[in-house]
Amino acid sequence: MAAGKDFDLAIAGGGLAGGLIALALRKLRPELSVALVEAEDHFGGNHVWSFFESDIAPENLWLVEPLISYQWDSYDVRFPKYDRTLHTGYRSILSENFDRVLRKKLLKKSLTTGSKIDNIDGNHISLAGGKTVTANTILDARGGGNLAALQYGWQKFAGQVLHLSKPHRLDRPIIKDATVEQIDGYRFVYSLPFSATEIFVEDTYYSNGGDLDVAASHQRIADYAETQGWEIADISRNEAGCLPVLYGGDFDAFWAAHDGVEARAGARAALVHPVTSYSLPMAVRTAMMVAALPDLTQDSLDIMLREYAAKHWQDCKFYHMLCAMMFEAGKPEKRYKTLEHTYGKDEKLIARFYAGTTTRLDQAALLSGRPPVPITKALPIMMKYR
Repeated sequence: MAAGKDFDLAIAGGGLAGGLIALALRKLRPELSVALVEAEDHFGGNHVWSFFESDIAPENLWLVEPLISYQWDSYDVRFPKYDRTLHTGYRSILSENFDRVLRKKLLKKSLTTGSKIDNIDGNHISLAGGKTVTANTILDARGGGNLAALQYGWQKFAGQVLHLSKPHRLDRPIIKDATVEQIDGYRFVYSLPFSATEIFVEDTYYSNGGDLDVAASHQRIADYAETQGWEIADISRNEAGCLPVLYGGDFDAFWAAHDGVEARAGARAALVHPVTSYSLPMAVRTAMMVAALPDLTQDSLDIMLREYAAKHWQDCKFYHMLCAMMFEAGKPEKRYKTLEHTYGKDEKLIARFYAGTTTRLDQAALLSGRPPVPITKALPIMMKYR
């Protein structure tokens, strides 16, 4: 560590991306002193993060295994045309477990919470109240930032953990129930059975606008529970969010719109799955790349993460096209057809779709058959993203 610096590396943002990087470095590079700085009084916010087992390379599973709160061997989807069970493992992480593991595995002196970051300048992270964290290298993992240069719709959601008076009788998650009324774009209900009488239910929309009526979503969750025959005895958790679904724009301008360091991770580097907005698979890959970098200097980290983010953006062109189909080509109440079409394909193809590893053959298969949007509107978008 250079003279006068507090740490070798300081990570701004203690969410999923920042926390996983800190955990990977603690395990693989214990000789490095790493600070994790979070504005809230706990790490990870208020979230239930989920991922498919096939999203994570087997050699990297060790990083997330201590964080997993619930797991299942399969999951269901429901669309107007069909129901389907897929035999891919599904995992969920509760943010309070994420916070607990971080505090257990990382050094206490390395953790800063409850301090809003005012500025990142050179080797300094300036916090509200005048405190400063200094490090040889800074990494910025603070959320999405300025999206003015990008094109996007919104995935917005409200979720609740319901405690039922009788068992719900679900054996596995329902990842998408799109048989519900299509309101404000593509709507589906997402259900995770935590125990025989405890279930997390989320009301989700793919919408043009980012406004979410949480009270209306809570009522729709209650209505959905009633249609399933679930009698609610209590509610122990509420969460809500609004995530951009990125499908176009100027990546270089997006990058240039953010001050501070070039070393960025998570949503601040657009390192998310374009269709689902899932960030965990990319956060794991980023963490392993950072831990494997031999020389963790500011220059080397800046270059690596800028190039990685740019490559991810380019590699996601096919996914961007699918999102553009949803938001620009189809009627809002018919957006569900894009995912209904996708889930009619081979199960291994679907796993690669979510892992962000679709092949050219996969892409051809996904575009085969009757298109889920009018062909006159689909063709210009396909030409734009070819």
